[in-house]
Amino acid sequence: MREHINKVITKETVVLVGLITKEQNQEKANEYLEELDFLVETAGGTTIKRFLQHLIHSDSRTFVGSGKLNEIKNFITSSNVDIVVFDDELSPSQLRNIERILECRILDRNNLILDIFAKRARTAHSKTQVELAQYQYLLPRLTGMWTHLERQKGGIGLRGPGESEIETDRRIIRDRISLLKKKLLQIDKQKTTQRKSRVGLVRVALVGYTNVGKSTIMNLLSKSNIFAENKLFATLDTTVRKMVIDNLPFLISDTVGFIRKLPHSLVESFKSTLDEVREADILVHIVDISHPDFEDHINVVKETLTGLGAIDKPIIVVFNKIDAYTFVVKESDDLTPKTKNNYSLDDMKKTWMAKTINPSMFISATQKQNIVQLKDVLYQEVKKIHSQRYPYNNYLY
Repeated sequence: MREHINKVITKETVVLVGLITKEQNQEKANEYLEELDFLVETAGGTTIKRFLQHLIHSDSRTFVGSGKLNEIKNFITSSNVDIVVFDDELSPSQLRNIERILECRILDRNNLILDIFAKRARTAHSKTQVELAQYQYLLPRLTGMWTHLERQKGGIGLRGPGESEIETDRRIIRDRISLLKKKLLQIDKQKTTQRKSRVGLVRVALVGYTNVGKSTIMNLLSKSNIFAENKLFATLDTTVRKMVIDNLPFLISDTVGFIRKLPHSLVESFKSTLDEVREADILVHIVDISHPDFEDHINVVKETLTGLGAIDKPIIVVFNKIDAYTFVVKESDDLTPKTKNNYSLDDMKKTWMAKTINPSMFISATQKQNIVQLKDVLYQEVKKIHSQRYPYNNYLY
């Protein structure tokens, strides 16, 4: 009990900062800060205040303008704030200017995500990928950073290379990046060999936004015991399991979740992990239908799949967490237009979601609702590809 209390007490306090622009209205900005809050919680911090600034575009020097920055400065001074997190990537000059004014630890969204990845990495492969991404992020931001890091003794945003010696310079970091790339190439060769050994079986990959329940569904389908938690990026390493449904064997893999504004360095570093998505025969796109912004999440996943060259694969769309879906009942005499918030689950099933060319279904992984139906759909889709690949083995089914 005493240890738990100490953990709560020592949680770092965080202030979030975002922008309302002509491309990003207040509703969207609030949604992004809500997700940023969840990222902070996942990293081990506690958000105590949010700031939003109206600007046509971000200020080139201070991101939010000097007036808003002084307002933030007054708050962090009076509240003894540990960290200020900005919802967009900060340029090296913005980072230096903001840090000089606020005089506390500054992170942007990219740095926070990299920190969570560093915390979540378990295998040599994922640790190498994350370390490479961290150094690539750090390299253009070296100037003026070391005196700042010298004052810190660990914490959010300072895992991994952020704790290197003060003397670390660009040459050393470039050498380290080169070494990590060579190490990844070696690991990638091993992964490619492993995939070639599985070439005969139909391959299914679970994809989706982070924290939609992919690992829970993977555990249900394959009877495995993959770590699953209600936090962002609970799974970084791709896990592959063999499944058999009615004598039909195939492989199923759980992959890293996607997110808005995913740092480019992470996408590049995790390309080998995402090869499971590129080389899969079927994708199962998991969607958290209980999330108010699930349609935006769908678009993020589609954009990521397009970037990976995997958007044209057969896709099964699975709307998960129907047990957590809520809606506002619209009174019969209410003449205001019906919105998405008034749609019942049955209404949802009659919209575009059930009318796509891809098979779609609604389940609850935690409550094990409609899992049998999911297996049936999965079996039919795998069978189509298996029968084309092995036309003389159709007696199996």
